Amino acid sequence: MKLINENYKAKARMSSTQIIVLGFLLAIIVGAALLMLPFATARGQHTGFSTAMFTATTSICVTGLVVVDTFSHWSIFGQMIILILIQIGGFGVITLYSEIMILLKKRFSLSTRLLIQDYYNLDSIHGLIKFLRRVIRDTLLVEGVGAVLYSFVFIPKFGFLRGLWISIFNSVSAFCNAGMDVIGPNSLIDYNTNVAVNAITITLIVLGGLGYVVWFDIIETAKISYKRGYNFITFWKKVNEHTKLVISLTLFLLITGTLFVLFFEWNNPRTIADLPLGNKILSSFFQSVTFRTAGFATLPQDRLTPSTCLIGCIYMFIGGSPVGTAGGVKTVTIFVLFMNSVSFIRDRKEAVVFKRSVSPKLINKATAIITSNLIITFALIMALMQTARISLLAATYEIFSATGTVGLSRGLTPNLSLSGMIIVMIGMYAGRIGPISMALFFKTSHADKNDIKYSDGHFIVG
Repeated sequence: MKLINENYKAKARMSSTQIIVLGFLLAIIVGAALLMLPFATARGQHTGFSTAMFTATTSICVTGLVVVDTFSHWSIFGQMIILILIQIGGFGVITLYSEIMILLKKRFSLSTRLLIQDYYNLDSIHGLIKFLRRVIRDTLLVEGVGAVLYSFVFIPKFGFLRGLWISIFNSVSAFCNAGMDVIGPNSLIDYNTNVAVNAITITLIVLGGLGYVVWFDIIETAKISYKRGYNFITFWKKVNEHTKLVISLTLFLLITGTLFVLFFEWNNPRTIADLPLGNKILSSFFQSVTFRTAGFATLPQDRLTPSTCLIGCIYMFIGGSPVGTAGGVKTVTIFVLFMNSVSFIRDRKEAVVFKRSVSPKLINKATAIITSNLIITFALIMALMQTARISLLAATYEIFSATGTVGLSRGLTPNLSLSGMIIVMIGMYAGRIGPISMALFFKTSHADKNDIKYSDGHFIVG
């Protein structure tokens, strides 16, 4: 009894970061165990632990890098397990746990509410249950609409049952920014000129990457604007500063990414050189979107020019926006650090965005996130290059894709050695959890040291 009480107390002392880290790890282990079952494969054979673990990791981390083809290696049961893992990864294990609590009509303790608040980076715990219900309801609604729209393309080609399954799988995978599909070995390359498939996929990816907070703010402001007859300018003034920033940054990155791909691939005969102008723009725009942690491909990634790949690594590192399904360090994180640098250059005391100041605490958090991500990304690149004769470009593209939970590869993933698979798995897991969260997982409290004020030191930078 004493041992049980001690274990309970130890559990109670776990921080929200530790619970989130361990929750994702437990989900990966359970998923891998299910994928190792013989009837999870198309041939009814046992799948090795490393392959099952890699697949479970890439699914729960909504990355999309695969060592075996999803459409041919796994049975319908195996694909269903993968899809459930993707959905859990998109929601987050904390959201899934909360939904179970809601369905069982259990009361949420204060510690659980604080855990959810930490997970979604919310300002307060007010209206938390309502927020969770909206997250789940709206996610399933968008994925359902996406599946219906996909079905008009895939059912006529693959038949009702297979076409419907492909539509559902693709819709969930696209919204969760997972980048996995069950169409065939070429991802969406066979549909690179299909406007409908491109448009549906792009819409789902972007919606997932915007973040739920932005969604809800836009929806509520649109309702008020409609009732009061506001025009677009007034509507834009009414949305909060976070929404304005996320929308502005998303548009900027999508447009500039498209222009970069268009410029670097224009004369590349292996990608878009022989396409008509309209299809060149469409393919470039899709590539710009998928760089932002989506992982689907309408162009062969191993045929992209080195310049496009380098730009792609930058966009993969940035990723989507906070409180959404996308990975990366997030758009706002990068922008906060950028604005802090601009403020220093202009000799201003604070960073200001949309006439709102950015707090020093937020700047410190952004610095920690970007620094830790860069450290782990470059460490894993060097480690991966030591496992085999892997070029710098291929290793860099693979690891930026892993830590950004993107899922794009220049054909390296299926050929990874066991050590290479472990390195990429670490990258995917760290990218989904966040390197800063991994560091906080092992931290010990030093709050007492904050009470000590040291005299200013004389240091030189720059």
